[in-house]
Amino acid sequence: MKILHSILYVDDEDDIREIVELSLRLDGGLDVAVCDSGSAALAYLEMRIPDLVVLDVMMPGLDGPGTLARIRERPECADVPVVFLTAKAQREEMDRFLALGAIGVIAKPFDPMTLAQQLRDIWNAFYPD
Repeated sequence: MKILHSILYVDDEDDIREIVELSLRLDGGLDVAVCDSGSAALAYLEMRIPDLVVLDVMMPGLDGPGTLARIRERPECADVPVVFLTAKAQREEMDRFLALGAIGVIAKPFDPMTLAQQLRDIWNAFYPD
């Protein structure tokens, strides 16, 4: 089984970034990096490739789906799994995000106490034994 060690979380909202980072670090003991924009995430990925990228959908400039498209253009990042974290949680939207290549979608508001486990569950479903 492939173990989840490192996550890059991308969100333009300071409060949400802080909550996600704290909940993942405390609960999961994960190596967590955060970026405040899609552009910052692309710059980060030039230096380091995490096991998993978690993207907010609605961000100014380069939004989550646009960031995913740009990530997929890079050969070294083409296979990095991506999860969307979004307030757009209607079934049609979630299906669209999965069709773009995400391995999962988590709805906002989320429970900080269970977020790390939700991400592990998505990860383990993507990388079964």
